[in-house]
Formats: sequence, structure tokens, C-alpha cells
Amino acid sequence: MTAAQLLASILAAVLLQAAAGLAWALWRRNSGLAAAPARSPAPATRPDAAWSGWREFRVGRREYEDPARSQCSFHLHPVDGQALPAFRPGQFLVFELELPRTGRGEPGGSRTLTRCYSLSDAPDPGHYRITVKRVPAPADRAELEPGLSSNHFHDRVQVGDVLRVKAPSGHFFLDPDPDVPAVLIGGGIGVTPVMSMLRWSLERQPQRTIHFYYGVRNGAEHAFKAQLEELAARHPALRLNVVYSRPREQDEPGRDYQHRGHVDVDLLRRTLPHGRHQFYVCGPAAMMQTLVPALAEWGVPLSDLRYEAFGPASVRLPGAAPAPGAASAAFEVRFARSGRTLAWDGGDASLLEFAQRHGVEVESGCRSGGCGSCETRLLEGSVHYEHRPDHDVAAGCCLLCVGKPASSLVLEA
Repeated sequence: MTAAQLLASILAAVLLQAAAGLAWALWRRNSGLAAAPARSPAPATRPDAAWSGWREFRVGRREYEDPARSQCSFHLHPVDGQALPAFRPGQFLVFELELPRTGRGEPGGSRTLTRCYSLSDAPDPGHYRITVKRVPAPADRAELEPGLSSNHFHDRVQVGDVLRVKAPSGHFFLDPDPDVPAVLIGGGIGVTPVMSMLRWSLERQPQRTIHFYYGVRNGAEHAFKAQLEELAARHPALRLNVVYSRPREQDEPGRDYQHRGHVDVDLLRRTLPHGRHQFYVCGPAAMMQTLVPALAEWGVPLSDLRYEAFGPASVRLPGAAPAPGAASAAFEVRFARSGRTLAWDGGDASLLEFAQRHGVEVESGCRSGGCGSCETRLLEGSVHYEHRPDHDVAAGCCLLCVGKPASSLVLEA
């Protein structure tokens, strides 16, 4: 190599390094990870750098987060090598998964599933992290299938595999106001989005008071244990409250957990100081159906109460208005493409269940209002949602998986 070629090579490397540094600085500024002002502005729900449609990610690492090895984290790196957009801590990713057909009597080949998984770490321009809990068949219903997507992740998704992913989305995220103490409550695998909130807040707002409550059965299922203990040791503003409902003999109070029982209002009354707090709750159906209404009855303003159910759960707050038209015995629902006109009598949990029960084929994915797979054009009528879907529904459309008729309907499906 000549002296001129060597000089050109060095100059190119210097320029490349400078460009990378500038990209990182811009990402930190846009994501809210630069030096914090006294009051942080909220980042955009969908940052300008976010992509539309599907993007390919390669699995760079997988690691189990609990002794039972039932909760596995997957570190996802963009195949195109471009910096990732920031997201609001608490949001999720939508995945398109190709699963082999393994059921008896099924044809060969594969089938496509769409599923949502919460991001479980603070924003990072190089990778995202999700944590997936293996869902077995119910102990009392052995004839039912285990969770298809969770078992696929655990058994088949390996380092080097490529997954198709949509940009971060969702309306369950942390308010960045550092002046209001946050109460982060996770039950079981519902800990994943509040872990993202916790890590973002400790990086971005280390002086903000965080009360972290984590309810789990016992030490075998205690995820992120070492991480949480290390964070609590380094951050005096973090108050850690781990709650075991069924401790094992080797689980030691004060060392492994702080409270026995469940995360309920009685525990919060005993352990939270007086004053205003913002509550963020994510967990299984039993927790959501009891704790969230109890917080509202305790007097927590709805503006300070945010929640996301992990799995199917219906949260009905005290004094909530009934759905429009709820007193009507039936609505006529016409599926235009399928040529079916059916009577809705309120017996189904959603329009999606209603359609599938009557043999109307409708594409679906998460079944909880997150992925948008069942979005359908609403030709006539109106649809009611008990809670705002996480997916931003397009004008003139509705989500069948969480919608119910508020009048007679004509749907494109």
C-alpha cells in the first residue's frame, strides 16, 4: 500500500467513526437519553425514524431470566445494521412467526402467527430485547394446546435466526414527568414492560422515586432477580418490593422476597407513603380484574392509573358507563364479502369470536387489540371498545378482536 493509499484509508476510518458518533449522539437526543432537563418532554409515540411494515431482525443472544428456565430473553439486532428508533418504555413489538404444522390431521408446511411481546429493556440503538414466558397446557385441561408462539420461541428460535418485526407501538408507557413518583407493578411475566420503564427511568431520571412491586409464585419463577437487586443497591430512589404467593422452603424472607401473599391494595396502603403517585400495572387476568378496580376505589385518579393486561382480561372500573346499546337484545351483523347476515345476542366476548363461531374466516393474531391483524373495514354502523386498543385503528375500520357492536353493522369481511 502506498503512502497516499494509507492516508486515504486512515481518513476514511476517521470519517466513519465521526459519523457513527454523530448518529449515536442524535439517537440519544431523540430518545431522551441525553442529559435530562428539569422536566422531560414526552417522546413521540412513533418516532420519525421508526419503520413501516415488517423489518428483519437477527437473534444475537438468548438467555434465561429465572431458575425454572421458563422465561427467556431474546436480543434482536436489525439485519440492515441501521440504528434503531427509540421507543416509549412499556411498548411492545409485533412479530410474524412461521410455525410448522405439527397437529394430527394437519397438512404439512407451515402456518403464520402474529403475536405481540413487550420490550423488556431501556431503548438502545443497537438492539431490542423481549422476554417470553413459556406457556404450558393448563394443568387441569391437558387436552388443550400449550402456547404456540411462546413454545416456538423457546424450542425453535435460536441465535442467528431471523424474525420479521413491526416497529414499537402501544399506549401503555411511562409518563416521563420526574416530579411524580411512579409505582410500577408487574405480576408474573407482566414484569417485562415495567422492567423497561424501570431501566429507562433509572438511566434517564435517577433521582425520581420508583416503587417497584413484583408478584410471583416463588423463587423458581423470580425473573431478573440479580438485575433488580443490583439496581436497588445502586439507586437509593428505587424501593423494591418482591411478593411471593407460594414460597418454597429454600426461599428466605428478606433475602429473596419482602412480602408474602399478593400485590393488593392492602399491601400498597401499608408500604406507600402519602401523596400523589402514578400507577402502572401489568399482569395476568386475576391481578388486573381485582387490583385495578381496587386502586380506583381507593381514590387513585384515572389519569394516574395506567394498565395493560397480559393475556385476555377484562378490567371494569367503578362507575364505568355501559357500552352503547348494551341493553338491546340483538344487533344484525352482515359480513359483506362472506355473504352472511347474523344476529348478535351479546353472548360472544368479541366480534372476532362471533365471526369465527359462525364460520366466517377473519385473519387474527394477538386477539388483544395490539397487532392489528383483524382490522376490518366498517361499512355501516359503529363498534364499541371497552378499552382503547393499543393498535391505532385506521379511519373507517374496526378491530374485531376487542370490538362489540354498538349498533347494527356491515363489515367488509
